This record gives sequence, structure tokens and C-alpha cells, in this order.
Amino acid sequence: MHVIGAGLPRTGTLTQKLALERLGFGPCYHWVDVIADLDRVQQWERALDGAAPWEEIFAGCASTVDWPGGFFYAELADAYPHAKVVLSVRDPQRWEASFRETIWDMCFGDTLIHNLSAARAKIDPRWERYLRLIDRMFWIERGTFANGAGEEPESMIAAMARHEDAVKAVVPAERLLVWDVTEGWGPLCEFLEVAVPEEPLPHANDREAFTYRVTAGALATLAKWQDARPVPA
Repeated sequence: MHVIGAGLPRTGTLTQKLALERLGFGPCYHWVDVIADLDRVQQWERALDGAAPWEEIFAGCASTVDWPGGFFYAELADAYPHAKVVLSVRDPQRWEASFRETIWDMCFGDTLIHNLSAARAKIDPRWERYLRLIDRMFWIERGTFANGAGEEPESMIAAMARHEDAVKAVVPAERLLVWDVTEGWGPLCEFLEVAVPEEPLPHANDREAFTYRVTAGALATLAKWQDARPVPA
């Protein structure tokens, strides 16, 4: 493990994944890997329960960004003392809107993404388990937004600030880069001591990709379930 992403989801983490892999720090573990293989959820449950299955989780990976890895930035920084840590940041108001329209809306409220996700959970035990993992990382227990920190925009932004302050307090300054993807390659490449690529920093639409993965996965699962049911006489 060479690079540990400590930034919250919705801070351009899919762009970071592509950038790190372009720079030679790949494969980069990202939340999309969990959604693509829900059997990985049990590994993260064990981590939340106090185990440290890092070698198992990150086998073959040279970096990690986004949650679940970023949730354990402190543990990973200890487990990989030579790895550098990147705290991705974003304008708080824009971040809050993005987070609320994706992860928050998937878990709460009368929204399409929530209703489809909840319907899938009724027939797909692995998806239900995945949603419980999200609950533990975000809304309950040690969750970043536990105790209602996120119900209102102001409290969600305050929780973001607390997370960023905690990372800065835990990770030594010489191991830490605070980086906004809008800054481009320069700060990241200097920090990682690699050459700046000739092409622009890759851009991935995290919000669109997240919504697509959740809704498409739910629709496909529901369709498969429906097709397997006997046709009423």
C-alpha cells in the first residue's frame, strides 16, 4: 500500500482513483469495488468489529480512496507506515449537496434511489447487509454522521470539518497532502514524487456513476426476481 485516501466520499474520489492508477499506484481500491462484489462486505464488517484484515482486503492493490478504506485512515496509516495519505477536500456547500443527493438519499427519504435500494434489500440479503455496513460507517456507532450529524446541511458540513480536522491531527504533516482535484496534477505529483502526465487530470462524474450503479443494480435484481416467480394462472 503506497497511498491512503482519507477524504470523504463525494470529494472527487473516482477521479482520484483514475489519477492514482494513471500514476502507477494501481489498482486503487474504491467503493465501486464493494458494490461490484458484495461478498467483500463481510471483510469490512470484521474491520468494524476490531479485526485488521488489511492484507486480505487490499491484496494486489497499491492504493485506496473513498470509503470503506478512508473510514479506517488512521488504522491504515499505522498498518502501512511508509504509505502517504491524501486528504481530498471540496467546497463544503457543493460537497453537502452531492453527498445528500447520493448516499443520504439512498438511505433516507422518499426518493427513487432510496425506494429502489429498499426494494432490493427486501429480496437480496447481500444488499441488505451492504446497507447495514453503510449504517455503521455513517449513521450509527462510530459513524461519521452519527447522532444526527447530517440531518441538516449545517450539521453535515460541520461533521465534514470535524473529519478533516481529525485527519490533520492524526497524520503527520510530512505524510499528508490536502488536495482538491480542481488543483490538477501538480500538488499530487509533487507529493508522490512522480512526473506530471502530459494529459489533463481525468474527470469522473461520481454522482452520476453512483446513482447509476445503485439504481441499475436494483432494477436488474428486481427483474431477475420477478422473472423467477411463477406466472399466476
